Amino acid sequence: MSVPLDRLYNFLSDICNRNDLVIYRFYPHGSRNIADLLQLQTHNNSKLNTFQGRLCNLAAFCHDQEPLNFDLYAGFDDIDDLSKINSILVNQIGKDILTKYQDTLYKFMPTLNLKIVTQNLDWFTPSLLFHSEQRSKNLEKYQQYNYIGVYYWCHAVIARDWYRYAEHDTSLNSKNINTKDFLIYNRAWIGTREYRLKFTELLQQNELTEQCQTWFSPVDDGHDYRNHKFNNSDFKIFNYNLEQYFKPSKTTSSASADYCGEDYRSTNIEVVLETLFDDLRLHLTEKSLRPIACGQPFMLMATHGSLEYMRSYGFETFAPWIDETYDTIQQPIQRLTAVVKEMKRISELDQDQKLHLFTQLQTIAQRNKQKFFDSSWQKNIIEEFQRNFNQACDQFDRIVKYPI
Repeated sequence: MSVPLDRLYNFLSDICNRNDLVIYRFYPHGSRNIADLLQLQTHNNSKLNTFQGRLCNLAAFCHDQEPLNFDLYAGFDDIDDLSKINSILVNQIGKDILTKYQDTLYKFMPTLNLKIVTQNLDWFTPSLLFHSEQRSKNLEKYQQYNYIGVYYWCHAVIARDWYRYAEHDTSLNSKNINTKDFLIYNRAWIGTREYRLKFTELLQQNELTEQCQTWFSPVDDGHDYRNHKFNNSDFKIFNYNLEQYFKPSKTTSSASADYCGEDYRSTNIEVVLETLFDDLRLHLTEKSLRPIACGQPFMLMATHGSLEYMRSYGFETFAPWIDETYDTIQQPIQRLTAVVKEMKRISELDQDQKLHLFTQLQTIAQRNKQKFFDSSWQKNIIEEFQRNFNQACDQFDRIVKYPI
């Protein structure tokens, strides 16, 4: 993404108040290339700490924008990947040492993972991992290899920055005369987002296309949906003419860093399509916070328990006006079908029933918006990060001071 995320990381660096902290983040932002995992700031050797001859600076890896993916950095069998890693290792330890110990180093790569990019640091010193997910098997893997997790809802911090104008945008308080029931931003569908293909097909099958303001792109990152190989066969589609029913999407990956007031004035409920759906993890991005910032009721296409997750941060959801039992369904295709079923029910209400429903939902949405822009709510998010960071530092200091 082209948004200025270094603002976030410099802010975190400031409030951490650790002189020995070295932050690594992916740059350009949005990259998952291990060679793009770079220091936020350049540190010279005079800042490095040692213990019994070992370098013991506190490295923190920011993997908070995307879901954790331990296996992606656990091995580098691809020739291009190996070339990138060799280039990194030459800079770290020199060509002669790399040539002599290359096979041994490759065996250690699953253990090192993200640490392979560190400079002037002991690879076997514990490192911090800034992340934004719960119920995570990937986090457990990292913890097995000397990473200390620091959880915080990073998207809550950046969403407050990205959508700050919505607090003062009075045009969001009114609706157009002819509004559609649902707003659905539907851009990418590869990887963890493949469920969106099935969702798009179900919209067409349930004759919901006229009630939705949405889009569909038959090609995502150079891949045509007609050739897509589904990781989850439950999401396999049978209609390969979907582009005939939906407008093509022209948005970019950075579009979620802003909001379109006209879209919200033209619709009544946003159906948020999150990054993770067919997964056990809780990982909500700015996409779930945009309707809150804009005072819009929403339904959430995410992993089970995501509405409960939002309630744990003080937001209200929309039961009993919306049947939210879908949030408790662990089986992904059943949860997806339950959301579409509730959309169908709402779409078939008569005009008086819809008016009453949308009025009740708007009352809740406005309270959520007020909470989102309340300084005390944002303060709680920051304090949660500081608590988790301090606990991780205590653990780091105990290990480094008293090595086993």
